[in-house]
Amino acid sequence: GLVDAHTHPVWAGDRVHEFAMKLAGASYMEIHQAGGGIHFTVEHTREATEAELLARLQQRLGRMLRAGSTLVECKSGYGLDLDTELKMLRVIERARKSTDIGISSTYCGAHAVPRGKTAAEATDDIINNHLPKLKELKLSGEIHVNNIDVFCEKGVFDLESTRRILQAGKDIGLQINFHGDELHPMKSAELGAELGARAISHLEEVSDEGIVAMARAKCAAVLLPTTAYMLRLKQPQARKMLEEGVIVALGSDFNPNAYCFSMPMVMHLACVNMKMSMNEALAAATINAAYALGKSDTHGSLEVGKQGDLLIINSSRWEHLIYQFGGHEALINYVIVKGKVIYENERCEAMSSY
Repeated sequence: GLVDAHTHPVWAGDRVHEFAMKLAGASYMEIHQAGGGIHFTVEHTREATEAELLARLQQRLGRMLRAGSTLVECKSGYGLDLDTELKMLRVIERARKSTDIGISSTYCGAHAVPRGKTAAEATDDIINNHLPKLKELKLSGEIHVNNIDVFCEKGVFDLESTRRILQAGKDIGLQINFHGDELHPMKSAELGAELGARAISHLEEVSDEGIVAMARAKCAAVLLPTTAYMLRLKQPQARKMLEEGVIVALGSDFNPNAYCFSMPMVMHLACVNMKMSMNEALAAATINAAYALGKSDTHGSLEVGKQGDLLIINSSRWEHLIYQFGGHEALINYVIVKGKVIYENERCEAMSSY
């Protein structure tokens, strides 16, 4: 089964209008500063009920499953206040219990600086209020959270604020798995390596020193080819990372900015735009993505003692899953989780092999 190592699937409020703005030349930060982007989604997510958010999440996870993902990382981060962040984490917890797809849950309260607060005030609020409450809910078994995430970026959370939040999360038993070096070089990779991060996502602007530090620290790089493609950013240096020995994983970055459910399409983009081989892309979307989530002992490969998650595809060669760009809907015949068929694609029955 494919593993999607980075998604933002819990939100309300359509941002299709921003796609037109981006096509007309507006940058991500220009849209963000004009009240769009994350802030637009935050407003709508705060207004949505838990039931509405759960229904949307289950629908999105269903589409990911049909595209071959059997384990998905799911972030909060469109609340930015304690109540909404907890609402999102409860929704992820309910989905974890009610759907067949595997979920790794991430608290991402430091996704943006809330309106009316400075970054320093937001950092203090997270450390003094959000994380203690999260620890309490984790201990009581109400919410299972696996990872802590911060958007370490110029104009969002600087390196020192990021360090404080990630360390506080690590102190309550969360794996560090954060956004770094996306739009500006921030030395996020060096910070992640120093803190013992499990993974860092994006890394379009990572330094050479950061790449070496991540390789030494066995910190996974979660590369997101959809984001670089959508925002017309420079591509992450996948080849350099692989040559330096970094564990390279892939994620769809599904969110209102990069509306992609399909890991086969992500693998295709990784091969074409980031110059990965098909074997490298497959490893990055299975065993390495599982490693980035701290789940490679149970997921990401077919081995005795691991969970029986697999795909059966309607083709003579597995490479068709990457080669056929956007073709997964007629290729994935069965999705199996824990040894049980949970999706059978009737469209495959009517077709001869590819």
